[in-house]
Amino acid sequence: MKQRWQKITAICAALIVFGLGIAGKVNDDFHVTAQTTTPSPTPAAAGFDQAAAIAKLKEQIRGKEQLPSTEVFKNIQTPFIKNIPAGRVLAVMEIAYARSLGVDCRHCHVVDKWDSDENPNKQIARDMAAMMARINGELLKNIKNLSQNPTVNCTTCHRGQAKPALNMPIPNNPR
Repeated sequence: MKQRWQKITAICAALIVFGLGIAGKVNDDFHVTAQTTTPSPTPAAAGFDQAAAIAKLKEQIRGKEQLPSTEVFKNIQTPFIKNIPAGRVLAVMEIAYARSLGVDCRHCHVVDKWDSDENPNKQIARDMAAMMARINGELLKNIKNLSQNPTVNCTTCHRGQAKPALNMPIPNNPR
């Protein structure tokens, strides 16, 4: 019976490892051991120059940088982006989104049709921003003994990868 229970436990642990997307294995003591992997950067596809695209957009909004973003750009739906000046939108897109996910503009946008919703990743980014706002605005405030202004952002989970990091290495110290 004990041996059967151990097999069931090992299978469950393996399923948990697989289900959570953790790269690793279950040792004889039923502890998950992470296999460290080095994240690979998203390769830049030929034919798109992000710096040139951003420069072109900056030129298009020249003189309108202090106007509300919704007056300068079409289809802005994310609340915190709606509330910033147009001149800051491109920096938010480049740093908060692209760099945090290790992607370029095309991950969410259709080039030269920036307001288009054709790319489903754009709605995913909006939904993730709403999740982040809820975590920062509501949930973290309910956890006692945290720092004064605890916050999460895209980098908290994504760590420069399009898919959130799920396989952080386990420290070398034994239990």
